[in-house]
This record gives sequence, structure tokens and C-alpha cells, in this order.
Amino acid sequence: MAGMTVSEIRDAIAGRRMSSREAVQGCLSQIERLDGQVCAFVSVAADRALDLADKIDARLAKGEQVGVLAGVPVAVKDNICTRFGKTTCASKILANFASPYDATVVAKLEAAGAIIVGKTNLDEFAMGSSTENSGMFVTRNPWNAECVPGGSSGGSAAAVAARMVPAALGSDTGGSIRLPASFCGVVGLKPTYGRVSRYGLVAYGSSLDQIGPMTRDVRDAALLLDVISGHDGRDSTSIDAPGTKSAAKLDEPIGGLRIGVAKEYLGEGLADEVRAAVESAIDVYRSLGAEVVAVSLPHSEYAIAAYYLIAMAEASSNLSRYDGVHYGYRTPEPDDFIDLYSKSRAEGFGAEVKRRIMLGTYALSSGYYDAYYLKALKVRTLIKDDFVEAFKKCDVLACPVSPTPAFRIGEKIEDPLAMYLGDVYTISLNLAGLPGVSIPAGQSEAGLPIGLQLMGPHLQEERLLQIAHAFEEETDWHTRVPPMADAQTA
Repeated sequence: MAGMTVSEIRDAIAGRRMSSREAVQGCLSQIERLDGQVCAFVSVAADRALDLADKIDARLAKGEQVGVLAGVPVAVKDNICTRFGKTTCASKILANFASPYDATVVAKLEAAGAIIVGKTNLDEFAMGSSTENSGMFVTRNPWNAECVPGGSSGGSAAAVAARMVPAALGSDTGGSIRLPASFCGVVGLKPTYGRVSRYGLVAYGSSLDQIGPMTRDVRDAALLLDVISGHDGRDSTSIDAPGTKSAAKLDEPIGGLRIGVAKEYLGEGLADEVRAAVESAIDVYRSLGAEVVAVSLPHSEYAIAAYYLIAMAEASSNLSRYDGVHYGYRTPEPDDFIDLYSKSRAEGFGAEVKRRIMLGTYALSSGYYDAYYLKALKVRTLIKDDFVEAFKKCDVLACPVSPTPAFRIGEKIEDPLAMYLGDVYTISLNLAGLPGVSIPAGQSEAGLPIGLQLMGPHLQEERLLQIAHAFEEETDWHTRVPPMADAQTA
């Protein structure tokens, strides 16, 4: 069970070779065995999951029609609202928050028959790149427990890598799906902004956030995307376009493929072993007949500055709702209203969240708005234009996900700037609203995974996943398993 993919589990349940209960119980057993070491889950809904599994098995026994993911266990990041359990965003300020509604992606997963077994850890309010900023606990990388799993969707990536679940949902504001996918050796897809509904995703940077799947292979990512994508009238930023049909088109030929390589993404600061893995992956595409084209993204050097101004400004606005009055944590025995508001926020938010709120508030303040936030928006437009020009010459861009493999826990936590620079290859896509995927493409000398990032044009997830799948067909990096998760050691 621990070694099976979403498509394998789905087919085994549909063919009555495995029951849904057996699939869920297999995941719960793996969680019980490994999560004490990995700390991927904030909460596990075991009884509910088993009850849902029994209902699916009963429907199958009656010959009833079931969804395309019937009986498949999945996890969701704990900034995605569910009516069951808590939605904490890994923050003290929401430690006891129970959502009154399901996020659209949760409703779509369950309508397709998927069974949510638990909710995964993250950097508090998705603000971080290592999951060390969680207000709950630090999640560890299944490949090396002394290393970070990446962030902010580190719990989802670690849960999939450790074979605790075959798939999970994450959210990506500046690389928060792709970075942990790279660090943990799994597939992580950030869809086009608006392709997947954000209704029920607790907001961090509203113009940047996007939900996407994290899986063991590209086919599973395509299956999940097909389920969760599509227009949602409850999300004002949702694109009025039908859901994808990625899985059905995955095996179509990729003839005439042009791979773009941006010189700005292979320069100073990139670790030699990451560069070697990316160049080797590009050679695989050459062997498939692809043409490699040099392109330029000249404004990418300004992406980090623009991103952190925009993201922090939006965070300052979005997090103003946590005031100790409406819901969430409230300081005990405040002296007055001002004391209630200030102490509730000071005690409820962690250090990184406070840092981002203060920087964002400063950037939006009178006298600084034009100099910082407005200028960042103008740079964002220039970055979007760079991608438009680049995609006139190529079908996808190939580049690193991170300058380095996973780093050690504690190595960068005291140096926020060094942590922010780790997002240098991922944030431009969020600013431009374009799709990107991280796929396993190598390992470091220390045995840590290295991901390849493929970037695609607007709404071109189907083509992007075809190209990613072609790489998987020629390599075996996606089949590698962390030693602690190997089913043979269970």
C-alpha cells in the first residue's frame, strides 16, 4: 500500500482488488509508524476517514457509480478550510478555529470520492520556506530528519515523500508547493492563478496564492488537477474556463518541443550539483528531440524585492482581521480595547508573521505607498512581459527550483534575507500568475533530492504536464523512496 500511487490505488479499489478501508488503514498505519519522526500532520481524522471508506466500499458492493478518486486517501494543507476538525494555519491565533464551511477544493475532492485522512503542517499562515516557522512544530525531511522539508507546504510534501499518503494539496504564494516538492523528491504543481478556486483558502497574498497538488508522479498530479480545477463563482479571481483534462492527454507526443533556458536562472549562487542536475535533465529532453533555446528574463533580478513588497503588503491587509474580537485567539484579561487588540496579535502571531505584517504595513503607509508598493506593481508588469516574450520562442522554460538542496534545520532561521533568497527561482511565476511544476530530477552527494522546474504559459497546464511526464518516462528519479519510508522496512 505504501508504495502505490493514486492511479494504482484508484484502479485497485475500482477492480475490487483492494477495499477503500484497506487503503485508508494502510495510510493511517504509515502515519502512525513515521509521523513521530517526520511531524507532517497537524491533525489526523482517522475515524471519519474510515467511516467514509466503509461507505464507498458499500456503494461499490452495490454496483453504484462512484467518483474518479473513490477511496483514495489524501491530505490537505492546514490553511485550507474543512468543516471537520480544525483549520489552524499552524498558528496559535487560530489554534481552535473550526471552519463553518469546506473549501471548494475539499468539496471537489470529496465529491470525486477522495478521503481526507488529515491536515498537514506549514509555516504559519504559509509565511516561510522551511516549515520551521510553524506555530505547532517543525516538520522534518523524510530523506534526512536533520534537514528541512521546504515550505510553506512542507507537511504536505513530507507526507507524500514518506508514503503516508499518495497525494496532498498545498498552496503556493511564492514557491510554497514547488520548493518543498523539490526538497522532498515529489511532484508539485502550481497552476495558473485562478485555475483552481481559492474559496476556503486562508489568504496570505491574495493576488499570488494558488492551490495545487503534490504527488509521487506527474500522472497523479494530472488526476488531482482535473478534479480540483474549474471556475467557481464564489471566488472573484477564478478564471471562467472549464477544468483541465490533463490526465487524458498525458501520453500525447511532445514532438517539436522547444525548451527555453534563461541565462538569469543559471548564474551566481546556484550550487554546482543543482546546476549539474538541471543540465542533465535538459540533456534528457535533447535526447527526445527537443530544441533548446536561449531566452532572457531581464527583470528577474528585481523579482524578490517586488514579490516581498507585494506579498507583505497583502499579508498586512489580510491579517488585520485577526483582532481578538471576531474569532481566534484572545488575550486573557485585557486592560481595555487597545490592549485587547495589541496583546491578542502580539501573543497569537509568530515572529515571521509579525515581521511580514510590519514590513507590509510600512510599505502601504502614507508617503511610502508610491515609493514601494506601487513601484513593485510596475515591476510585476515588466516581469509578466518578460515571460510573454520568452514564450514566443519556446514551449516551456526549464530551470532550478532552489539554489541548493534541502538545508539543515536551524541553518537559515536567524537570517530572513538568506531564507528569502531561496525563493529566487520560484517567485517570478507567482508574480506573473503562470503555471509551474517541480519534478524529481536528481540527488545531491548527500542523497537529498533535487527538482527540475518547468514553467509554462498561461492556462497551459495540460501541455506542461505532458512535457513533465515525458521526462518521467525516461528517468527513475520519481521512483526513489526515502529509506525511512521504504515499505520493506515496515
